[in-house]
Amino acid sequence: MHLDRVVHGLRTSLWVVPLLCVLAGVAVGLGTLWLDVRSGYSLVPQTWTGSPTDAQTTLSLFATVAASLTTLVLTVTLVVVQLAMGQFSPRIVAALLSDRFSQLAIGLFAATFVVAVLTIRGIRGSDTGSVPGLSVLVAHALMVASLVVLILFVHRSGQSMRASGLIDLVGDRTRDLVMSSFPPPTRASAGADLDVGLVAASEPGNIVRVDRAGLVAAARHARCVLELVPVVGDFVPGGAPLFRVHDEPGRAATDGPPTSPLPPREVSRMVVVGPERVHSEDASYGLRKLVDIAERSIAQPFSDPTTTLQALHRLHDLLRQVAVRPLASGVHRDEDGVVRLVERTLSWDGYVRLAFDEIRLAGASSPQVTRRLCAALQDLRRVAPPERQAPLERQLRLLTAAVRRVYDDEEDVVAALTPDNEGIGSGADVTTAVVLEGGSPGGPRTTPDR
Repeated sequence: MHLDRVVHGLRTSLWVVPLLCVLAGVAVGLGTLWLDVRSGYSLVPQTWTGSPTDAQTTLSLFATVAASLTTLVLTVTLVVVQLAMGQFSPRIVAALLSDRFSQLAIGLFAATFVVAVLTIRGIRGSDTGSVPGLSVLVAHALMVASLVVLILFVHRSGQSMRASGLIDLVGDRTRDLVMSSFPPPTRASAGADLDVGLVAASEPGNIVRVDRAGLVAAARHARCVLELVPVVGDFVPGGAPLFRVHDEPGRAATDGPPTSPLPPREVSRMVVVGPERVHSEDASYGLRKLVDIAERSIAQPFSDPTTTLQALHRLHDLLRQVAVRPLASGVHRDEDGVVRLVERTLSWDGYVRLAFDEIRLAGASSPQVTRRLCAALQDLRRVAPPERQAPLERQLRLLTAAVRRVYDDEEDVVAALTPDNEGIGSGADVTTAVVLEGGSPGGPRTTPDR
């Protein structure tokens, strides 16, 4: 038991791997110097390494850079730990400190520093002296590797500072523990997800890309119809239903077997999953992020409606583009016109609710937000076709009701529901009316819906 505690302490300590890398650097530095001396400094010609002065200058620079990189990695690691403790949970600290990649990065930079210093000590003379060529080349190789690892470390640290990165860190480790500690499921305990007619997801993650052409071809070959169960962007647990397999329309049992059986693994590989949603095939994810920014900006303690208005500007623009375009049907056919793949897609009502529901509920007490919402909704009503008016009218009705619950004075209600593209700054109640030549008004004064 005492040995187990020691092993556990070593595995979870930040300093063990860097210390081993430093010792390995000492061994490599001394070993390459010994080989150079034994060979009479003839293993690598001096035309490759330069004169002793050139080698000393280069190695001194390497040592300085390696020391700076070691300090940088330690600083970034502490910053990530502090952010994780303050914003998420102190329990996440142990997982961050035991991250092997960060430990290897620290160890590599420290080992590069040690090798560079030892190699400098092995250089003899000045311009006419001897240069341990093998040691110098190893120092160069370690420096190149350090630069590559630095780029990877910065990328990894940026991922670790996000909530999704920390969640994936804990989730992946716990999933590996579950897979190794629990026996595999039996067919009876797995439930209906393993029944014939379902294709399961091979790994967890958000759906980021679907090879629709490949799926149509596979379904045509197997004479069936594939139904994509999750929507693009959804998170799918490992082993959860990914596709439902339906018989080909009009196909009878007497028509014979399909050209080839549907390969579940090949079909599941045509759906790419990732640790988080991306914009490649998921337009609603852009709206989701803008809504998050807008809602967070008006929440306490930020209270920044101006940032919310900037997000609403872009949401208004995006919905204006969608309003006049036909939406994807989610039905995909082969070259003979037979349906082979069906999937759920976001409706116009879904886009409107995604863009406005949360902001309307969170910003009902902010006049800037309500006035900007009114302006966006009324403009969308002007461009949207008749069959897409109902969701916009619903939003205006709910917005009016929310504002009336906040304000008792009717004048405040009218002011909060006056359309204004800048919140407060360009509405009809705060600007002068445009008068055309002859004294007639340039346009109607817009009044809020009541």
